[in-house]
Amino acid sequence: LQESERMNLLVFEMGRSLRELDAGLRGDLSISQPMEDLMNALFENRVPSTWEALAWPSLAPLSPWLADFLDRQRQLVEWTADLNTPKVTWISGLFNPQAFLTAVMQVTARKNEWPLDRVVTTVDVTKRGPEEIEGAVREGAYIYGMYMDGARWDVNSGVIEDANMKELYPKLPVMLVKAVPVEKADSRDQYACPVYKTQFRGPTYVFTAGLKTKKPPSKWVMAGVSLLMSVVE
Repeated sequence: LQESERMNLLVFEMGRSLRELDAGLRGDLSISQPMEDLMNALFENRVPSTWEALAWPSLAPLSPWLADFLDRQRQLVEWTADLNTPKVTWISGLFNPQAFLTAVMQVTARKNEWPLDRVVTTVDVTKRGPEEIEGAVREGAYIYGMYMDGARWDVNSGVIEDANMKELYPKLPVMLVKAVPVEKADSRDQYACPVYKTQFRGPTYVFTAGLKTKKPPSKWVMAGVSLLMSVVE
């Protein structure tokens, strides 16, 4: 519901501002500063500031941003069409992915009668792509849309490995995110990998994913390895 509300606000503002600019260019309205700012942003392939304020964090120029916008809208339309639990969720296409992860924790904690403050999320990287997922999982959720920065995920061995030459942001396969009691969370041979929404990192932090590694986790800490939900190459 929150995702749909935020998308509706963005769609309304995009439509309103474009109709206003169209009226100004036709001479029905005087060109105002906001209209001029919108016109300049469109000409320079930048996301207008009034749209950006209502949208998700992004470093992309306007063209790929609009393609991303359409993909996000399409996912919400599919969700609301039948209100069934999706087989796999493009988590990178959510305004608030933290809320999605919290919901996974809440549902699992309520089902198993666990105290919510004693529950943490764990991830298991599969070998499958989103199109290979046949149905929703009973506990947790399948998610995708992650890119690795500073390393790569070896699908065959199921661990983090050094990045290949000229492969800046390799995609990860579908991940299974689950909630478990904190005392059952196994952090052995894992790198606590921070997940961010953009390459800017910092304020776009989402959560920490425990990824399996055969090498010391300190190696990946020194390399600044992270997962990103969107990249601009």
